[in-house]
Amino acid sequence: MRNAFAAEVTAMAAEDPKLVLLSGDIGNRLFDKLRGGYPTQFMNCGVAEANMMGVAAGMALSGLRPIVYTITPFTTTRCLEQIRVDVAYHNAPVVIVGTGSGLSYASLGPTHHSLEDFAIFRAIPNIRVLTPYDAPSLRSVLREAVGSGVPTYIRIGKKGEQDLVPPESAVGIGKTAVARKGTDICILSVGTIGPEAIAAADTLSESHGISAEVVLVNTVKPLDEKLLAGLAARFKAIITIEEHSKSGGFGEHVSAFLAQNSIATPITCLGTGDKFMHSVGSQSYARTYFGIDAASVVAAAQDCLKMPAGVAS
Repeated sequence: MRNAFAAEVTAMAAEDPKLVLLSGDIGNRLFDKLRGGYPTQFMNCGVAEANMMGVAAGMALSGLRPIVYTITPFTTTRCLEQIRVDVAYHNAPVVIVGTGSGLSYASLGPTHHSLEDFAIFRAIPNIRVLTPYDAPSLRSVLREAVGSGVPTYIRIGKKGEQDLVPPESAVGIGKTAVARKGTDICILSVGTIGPEAIAAADTLSESHGISAEVVLVNTVKPLDEKLLAGLAARFKAIITIEEHSKSGGFGEHVSAFLAQNSIATPITCLGTGDKFMHSVGSQSYARTYFGIDAASVVAAAQDCLKMPAGVAS
């Protein structure tokens, strides 16, 4: 996804001289083509993320279209005050991109995990939260976000993510894509954890006789309430899976919507627990540690279908 982001930003810079990429001292070689072709549209702000966010807000309010890019914890929690006051409060059209989101940097320990960003931005007015699930979906939502003039946070992976649906099936902001069709249970997969949901659906079908539909979600905020109501009416149960804390995450948001609207479809929310992971390992290891891998989805689906209506776990 990093390479797709760099290529798309470079193409967009060629089309729009107002587009500027601000980097927090990361990805300099990744943006060689951008710097070489459009040197005035790239700015390395160094290890000064709070300052970078303020600069981006000022640019946006002056008519430019800034995109802020660095590793996710450092473009979110490190400069949260500037995002809240400089960007959101002024409704400044800044696009904030966090790379290596979730547990992508599991091998570097909790300092590089980003498992709180949905919860933070759900609570801040004006900011939209996007979670593209593969490179084509990233390209699609990035262009729309920059063109919309709305403050937007986009959470992306690091590298090596596979395309989950055909590129021509890439959908825009607020839309979803269906990776597997099903009739019994719906798995709402948020962002780059999609391969775990797809693998689980295949196992459920092949080994357990459970038909699971996998819906790839690229927008956490605002919530598509019409879609959720329709899915709740169609399926016996819903599972949400996200590489984010269960506290304040997408699943909690969906559960609240169902409860507030007296929708009794059983729901199980998979996310990381209320704890730090002090060990280090691969992203796959970290997903297993937190119970957000394919095997955990399979187990949750079996349990979820046994629940009485109106129960959440």
